[in-house]
Amino acid sequence: MMHGPEARPPALAISGVSHFYGRRKALDDVSFAIAPSTFTVLLGLNGAGKTTLFSLVTRLFATRHGAIRIFGHDVSEAPGEALRVLGVVFQPRTLDLDLSVVQNLMFHAALHGIGTRDARARAQAVLEPIEMADRAEDKVRDLSGGQVRRVEIARALLHRPRLLVLDEPTVGLDIKARASILAHVRSLVPTGVAVLWATHLVDEIADGDDVVILHEGRVLAHGPVARILRETEAPDIRAAFTQMTRRAELQPGEAA
Repeated sequence: MMHGPEARPPALAISGVSHFYGRRKALDDVSFAIAPSTFTVLLGLNGAGKTTLFSLVTRLFATRHGAIRIFGHDVSEAPGEALRVLGVVFQPRTLDLDLSVVQNLMFHAALHGIGTRDARARAQAVLEPIEMADRAEDKVRDLSGGQVRRVEIARALLHRPRLLVLDEPTVGLDIKARASILAHVRSLVPTGVAVLWATHLVDEIADGDDVVILHEGRVLAHGPVARILRETEAPDIRAAFTQMTRRAELQPGEAA
């Protein structure tokens, strides 16, 4: 029997996942895994398949080809166990605009079976780090776009997940709001949360990140930034991404 860190299953393991919309293949044999307590960027242009993959991970779509496991729990065979340790921030805004910040959080807590007293304590705990505790009673419609995103992240953390997935969480935000949200999510990793951050913005990648490059439904590369740069001989991740996606378009069907 294995002991220690080697015995821990990946935070997220995607194995041979394909998905079709009619005859169009949106994902083509996608496989990668991310370790616990790490920050991984899923980088791809609009239409690359990022949202489709998130829909499969979160069970909005059924997985018909391949397998997805969250900390060892198959999302198809054990969805309750898998989703219990998963926090999600979708690309579209999903808060109720006519409810207050704390009402939105309390509703989410109820869905997870968290009692009222515990839920209020948790709401305070997740709002304080994002400087939103003083806006708890405000209606969501009175918040800025960046504040709404911060509340959505707080809501996703309310049930204390071990994996947080975010689909283009900074779309439509200004530079300051983007930087603040990215910094906050990165700060969660040392607390034991694994993060999968989907984006088309190369400047959201840091040198120490793991990166999964998804293009036209296929994984072109996965690994630390330094390894991708070494293998592509590119000066930076933007150049590496451009190089790999252009090559994939010239040689369809060949992933790196």
